[in-house]
Amino acid sequence: MTLRYMPDAGRLYGDEYARDPQAVYADLRRRHGPVAPVEIAPGIEAHLVIGYRAAVDVLTNAGGVWSKNPTDWQTRLPATPEAAGMIAMLGHRPSALFSDGAEHARYRKVASDCFALVQPHKLRQMVIDVSDSLITQFAAKGEADLAADFARPIPLRVFNLLFGRPDSDSVGLSKALSDMMEADGEVGARGSDEFSRYIGELIQAKYAQRGDDLTSWFIDHPAGLEGDELVQAVVLVLAAGFEPTSNLISNTISRMVSDDRYYSSLSNGALSTYDALMEALRAEPAMANFGPYFVRQPLHFHGTWIQPAELVLVSYAAANTEPANIPEELRSDGGAYLGFGAGPHRCPVSDPAVLIAMTAIERLTSHLCDLELTVPREELLWRPGPFHRALAHLPVRFTPIRPDQPGESPWIAQPPSSLTPSEQTSPMRSVGYVTSAPWSS
Repeated sequence: MTLRYMPDAGRLYGDEYARDPQAVYADLRRRHGPVAPVEIAPGIEAHLVIGYRAAVDVLTNAGGVWSKNPTDWQTRLPATPEAAGMIAMLGHRPSALFSDGAEHARYRKVASDCFALVQPHKLRQMVIDVSDSLITQFAAKGEADLAADFARPIPLRVFNLLFGRPDSDSVGLSKALSDMMEADGEVGARGSDEFSRYIGELIQAKYAQRGDDLTSWFIDHPAGLEGDELVQAVVLVLAAGFEPTSNLISNTISRMVSDDRYYSSLSNGALSTYDALMEALRAEPAMANFGPYFVRQPLHFHGTWIQPAELVLVSYAAANTEPANIPEELRSDGGAYLGFGAGPHRCPVSDPAVLIAMTAIERLTSHLCDLELTVPREELLWRPGPFHRALAHLPVRFTPIRPDQPGESPWIAQPPSSLTPSEQTSPMRSVGYVTSAPWSS
């Protein structure tokens, strides 16, 4: 089922939207106010929350009328490839993303408890090793596509290792997740199938032999996740950890290398990497439109009637950049605006995500201190899709560096791919992580 047909619904797909989503949001705001009708794929409509106060009301469950369960919505979708792609992203699963109340709290605690075992300084070292191994592949060339060659591989390889898979498995996983995020009919469905295969093999291997990794800790957590619950816990962390962090890295770098306030050179940038990250989270959040919600009963919400089984998405990108006189203390959310959401469903592992992004960017700029875009930033190409804000390419040039140059270089660090197979599948042990969970000791 689609929404009540609205001919003036904005399109959140296609080249025009990918090129300038803020123009689409501005037009929707002018015509509809804080909640607007949109089409997220051909024939698939939703309400898009584009006002900041309206977004906060949804995310904090103001009035207790909001639910995360999409079952009624998805059962009424047409049997089309476009609908299949949307279900791959938004269909019900027994996980924290699609549950409420005590059920949600139980799922969320598993992720929070297990990530609490990952020591920040050890995670930072893992990111350094992965970053340096990637930089060595293009540092001598003097040019690179930092989206494909750097930003996308880093979180994928890090999370793949944290879950206890060998580094070589990250290539296939990257393709599956990218296809899922595009949510483009058959492509999205195919990505979902490949992702499911990866997860199934991962869990089967960890049931057979535990390791010092997140998957094993998930299996042994006192919450007692079983069957599809366990699968979906791993799925959610990987999917939420990879694409948003990749986009955060590339979106931040693109701002730094095109704005002298951040990065006219390594020595005279006035603002820090953290400042650039916070600006990216506000102005170009990696997940531009997500946070699927539904109402438990008909609701007149900020000027729009919303019915049960109608999809509501929160536009973090539009809400964060709404031109309004809203006090800064109400907009900051710890400095990140709504980049990580808000309320009970706010990202529980935002700190590791920021640490990964900051470490990767600082490692890159410490080795390549004169990065510059090869095209003006306004000419960069963005990947299509209703959910993310993701660069298709980030072409840069820089002064090449060689392995035999004096001083620190990325060739000094041991790349993860040079680890033995047993070390690759036990990343916590190989880099000195906590090696047992308190509930399994």
